[in-house]
Amino acid sequence: MKPEANLTGLFVPLVTPFTNDLRLAPDALARLADEALSVGGAHGLVALGTTAEAATLTTEERKAVVRICSAACRAHGAPLIVGVGTNDTAAAVMTLRELAQSGDVAAALVPTPPYIRPGEAGTLAHFTALAEHGGLPLVVYDIPYRTGQRLSTGTLNALRNLPEVVGVKYATGAIDAAAMELLDSSTQDFAVLGGDDAVISPLLAAGARGGILASANVRTADYAQLITLWQSDSTGPARRLGAELARLSAALFAEPNPTVIKGVLHAQGRIPSPAVRLPLLAASPDSVWQAADLATAPAHRSLQETAA
Repeated sequence: MKPEANLTGLFVPLVTPFTNDLRLAPDALARLADEALSVGGAHGLVALGTTAEAATLTTEERKAVVRICSAACRAHGAPLIVGVGTNDTAAAVMTLRELAQSGDVAAALVPTPPYIRPGEAGTLAHFTALAEHGGLPLVVYDIPYRTGQRLSTGTLNALRNLPEVVGVKYATGAIDAAAMELLDSSTQDFAVLGGDDAVISPLLAAGARGGILASANVRTADYAQLITLWQSDSTGPARRLGAELARLSAALFAEPNPTVIKGVLHAQGRIPSPAVRLPLLAASPDSVWQAADLATAPAHRSLQETAA
């Protein structure tokens, strides 16, 4: 039997706020985490994802981010997923064991090993080792435009049979026959979570259980409600809200993630600086302005209001 990871609904992969001189801004991160859960209605959080610029954080900063997000999730009784992105299997096992010891992490978000492209057999061996020795439930991150390797339906089905693999963040850039086959074979103990923000609405319509959505750092409550609308079969309102949020997502991804998102959050006074660390550069004022304009739409509406 697989472990219970509680993977339904909206998970917000939080940005990592910095000061103007590129130091971690822990108080701002704590506020973002609390707002996402208490005001935005997110089901859970993701720490150290791509949106968090995890690759540029020091070991101590990564520990601080996990500690802050863990505290928020404990306070709200929400699940925390932590990104573990590495193409070194042994190092990934060690990281998973350290996270498992804290007792606060519901699952780890682990991409297909990036850059080295070990092939599907190597990828399966990688995740088998993590499942057997890491001590944490795993969410496979299928994002080929970052890793250079797409997982076939056969490999995904093999991965889902591993005892610790509880879900997949599906971000292949397409809703095709492979996606539909994956969604059709979804089971109670294996969650398909959408990861392509602009097409999350049709993926939810096709049966995804929720989403891990960078755009939900902005207008969190509306993304949470979009999932609720599809789960309650409120098709018309879901389509309208989904189309509106797709425009926002497109604007937020006009430049490399999370540069525009940080620009909007700074414009809203929610983080102290729009700063990102190299090799990222801050988003252009024009991109931030366009996204901020879309982000000023109502942050929440009732089901009755949306249906009207």
